[in-house]
Amino acid sequence: MTLQFEPILEQWPYLLGGAWLSLQIAVLAFAGGTLIGLICASILNDGPRFLRRPVTAYVTFATNTPQLVQIFFLFFGLPEMGIVWSPFTAVLVGATFNAGAYLCEILRAGFASVRHTELEAALVLGFSRTQRLRYVIFPHVIKTMLPSLANQFIVMTLGTSMASIFGVEELTGRTLNVAAQTYLSIEAFSVAAILYVLITLAATGALTLFGRFAGRAHELP
Repeated sequence: MTLQFEPILEQWPYLLGGAWLSLQIAVLAFAGGTLIGLICASILNDGPRFLRRPVTAYVTFATNTPQLVQIFFLFFGLPEMGIVWSPFTAVLVGATFNAGAYLCEILRAGFASVRHTELEAALVLGFSRTQRLRYVIFPHVIKTMLPSLANQFIVMTLGTSMASIFGVEELTGRTLNVAAQTYLSIEAFSVAAILYVLITLAATGALTLFGRFAGRAHELP
């Protein structure tokens, strides 16, 4: 058996475009999920009691149902109610919805790890709830939970491959097209695997740099 990578490498710009789309989906879903997770974790940690039950229900539902099923509902179920989304939008919203629940759990664990003495000191200094979150809780969470956040981002990046089921031509979708055109499945998916590794390494490095900057102490204005 002789491996032939030349026909695959000729499609390099096409595959690279798919890798870029995969990264876009992962970054946007992670950013949106982080915002949702931060809000939900804040509510569960120190929010009004009447908001905790719906947030708990959301986290329980999203973490106990497959992400693929959630996206299927958005893409195939909502049109029956008159709501039609493009494949890209359905995948992005579904991935964000799912990520928000998992990131809520990660961030809530980070909140719980903040020492009470630090929070008491912030109260003595007259910090508002927003200031406590920005100057005390957030830097601590970023430093302690960065490995968990990086792992979640990697899982999300690799999970973008399911977008090909809905016709989104991200990396896996384009690899399937190249394999079908060239009949070189082993070579095509070997190249795709390398691209996935490069994407996750680059993204993890960028997230680590962001964590070092965001997790350091900042002076009050």
